[in-house]
Amino acid sequence: MKQNNALLALVALVLIATPSPASLGEGNGDLFPVTQNAVLTEQQKILVKAFDSHVRDYLKQRKKVKEKLSPLSKDATPEQIQAYQVSFVEGLRAMRAGTNPGYIFQPEVSDYIRAIIKDQFKGRERVELRQEVLESDTKGVPLRVNYPYPETKELTQMPPTLLLRLPQLPNEVKYRFVGTNMLLVDTDNALIVDYMTKALP
Repeated sequence: MKQNNALLALVALVLIATPSPASLGEGNGDLFPVTQNAVLTEQQKILVKAFDSHVRDYLKQRKKVKEKLSPLSKDATPEQIQAYQVSFVEGLRAMRAGTNPGYIFQPEVSDYIRAIIKDQFKGRERVELRQEVLESDTKGVPLRVNYPYPETKELTQMPPTLLLRLPQLPNEVKYRFVGTNMLLVDTDNALIVDYMTKALP
């Protein structure tokens, strides 16, 4: 794992030091040409805006549920914290009942993210990323919206260079890999907010 982290750090330095073209994939029939820099095409801006809008919808739901809970005191016991978390998750599940997979990871957004990952990791780096992700202890994590991510399962860390390229997230949610799939997981209560399949090339 340390070797992989060191490799990712080296990749980051190379990407920073190497001049990059304005975009990749143009002229080769790619649906979403992936930019190496911060400049997005108009189509990509629309996709990212839609993604961000749906993430913020979740934050609004989250806030409504949280406001109904009795706040924890600084001296809360582990039992009280656990009860608070359970109530938090149950409230969110009730409010989001009927939410289907792909509400945030809509098809075109998912294609865009897959293109980013495919462009970011090539050759040996792609092989090592897949190996690290697929060897993580995530077997048994439910690929279901509104289900909690099991406490006993490993939380795979996203490569820093990839996080810089993906649509940015607020602190309340994080990207996670489970097998070849990508999940959005609530940072505070581990609820699976949404997921997309076949994220890894």
